[in-house]
Amino acid sequence: MLRMVAASPLRVALMNDFEVVVRGLHAMLKPFEDRVSVVEIGAGVTVEQSVDVTLYDTFSEPQVDGDDFDGVLESPDPGAVVVYTWHLDPALVEVALAKGCRGYIGKTVSGAELVTALERVASGEVVVEPATSRQPAPEPHSPGDWPGRAEGLSAREAEIIILITQGLTNNDIAVRSYLSINSVKTYIRTAYRKMGVTRRSQAVRWGLEHGLTPDHLRRVADPTTDESQAGA
Repeated sequence: MLRMVAASPLRVALMNDFEVVVRGLHAMLKPFEDRVSVVEIGAGVTVEQSVDVTLYDTFSEPQVDGDDFDGVLESPDPGAVVVYTWHLDPALVEVALAKGCRGYIGKTVSGAELVTALERVASGEVVVEPATSRQPAPEPHSPGDWPGRAEGLSAREAEIIILITQGLTNNDIAVRSYLSINSVKTYIRTAYRKMGVTRRSQAVRWGLEHGLTPDHLRRVADPTTDESQAGA
């Protein structure tokens, strides 16, 4: 359901399967709280509150061309759904918009640009930023936070190790993450060096021991008191 928003701040829900990811997004948006009010943070759950915009971070998640993504759109009242991602392939953008998403935002945008894009979406526009490309967005200055960051993993390396921890093969990971098989193998090699492991079984154990498994969290924020309730 798309609603026209006459006044700020926007009511925004953040979604991803990892608490650290959605909390990182929240921290990115906090400097703009006069324009954006994060009223729900969900890890492994659907949005329950009525919001203007749901921002879906695809970190380690199924891409929009899979059936799993449809659950986001089928939440009771997600407002305008905006995808926030590295994966800027025009085919994915086309699928997202065909399914009813109102925005598709690459992780190369700044926090201020992201907020502006959300405002444009909430006002009725369909927004795709930046111009799409068949190449994934560069990673050197990945925004937000992610599991494994404190241990030295880059966001892409962490995403690959998460999928390994979940039992995916290299080919499965390449399809899921829209990377070439050679890129997947490169990320695995660099991640293994940082983790101090040499075998897949060791990587799985490392992932389990360092929180690289999905969370289950609902955080409902009161914008007037900045208090929250966590639970499912």
